[in-house]
Amino acid sequence: MGLVTDIFLPLALAFIMFALGIGLTIDDFTRVARQPRDFLIGAAAQMLLLPLVAFAMVTVWPMHPELALGLIIIAAAPGGVTSNILTAFARGDVALSISLTAITSLLSVLAVPLIVTAGYVHLIGEAGVQEISVTRTALSVFAIVTVPVLAGLAVRRFAEGFALRFEPAARKLSTILFVVVLAGAIAQERANIVTYFAQAGLITLALNVVMMVLAFVLAVLFASGPRQRTAISLECGLQNGTLAIAVAALLFGGGLVTVPAATYSLIMFATGLLFVAALRRTAPTD
Repeated sequence: MGLVTDIFLPLALAFIMFALGIGLTIDDFTRVARQPRDFLIGAAAQMLLLPLVAFAMVTVWPMHPELALGLIIIAAAPGGVTSNILTAFARGDVALSISLTAITSLLSVLAVPLIVTAGYVHLIGEAGVQEISVTRTALSVFAIVTVPVLAGLAVRRFAEGFALRFEPAARKLSTILFVVVLAGAIAQERANIVTYFAQAGLITLALNVVMMVLAFVLAVLFASGPRQRTAISLECGLQNGTLAIAVAALLFGGGLVTVPAATYSLIMFATGLLFVAALRRTAPTD
């Protein structure tokens, strides 16, 4: 991929995360301290349960090791900003969704390298694991995820007028960049896309549906109410596909490892919209 992998993809992801940050306020973070239960349920489902489910699936599901590693990478990624939009459509707790997206994105600087390294050892073995530097991966994620979010947060804090004017355009451009990155990942493997979708499409669909169902059940049991379980379920189903593709490209040069992130990113929109359509009939209005 060359220029695309080394320059465009990191810059696109950095801008997407900056757009997330510019839409945040300090209250989005302090809300977690005031209402920790719903956040902790969502974060545990997103950062612990989702990777564990992915590890269980690749252990029993016969598939190419690189495709299996790609599934671990998409499971390690934090929630995507699309979850905030669909949560609003579903009349869920948007503030909780934003808090989950923001904080899990910041925590991904630690979570992603550890989960991906564990996945590599589990699927491919100790040999060659030295090629994955946890420190280098953490620094890369920090540079293209954490720093842009903090920069956007700073702009919102110290130049609020500009941030409020710029945020709608930033969100639209983020969507365009995500589509371009996804299209690029698919185009790179266009000769084999039908084969890869046949190999990875079903397991990515299974991971997406199983995780949304598990998150919904957990939220029904422990969360505050229907709006919170809507936010938690969507947050656990809509991953940051751009980050997953970036990690796959930066660590493994793209190729087969990026396929699950691409197929998951396509599938999650369909399942997410179906979930929203079902919930809109019963979710409370403001």
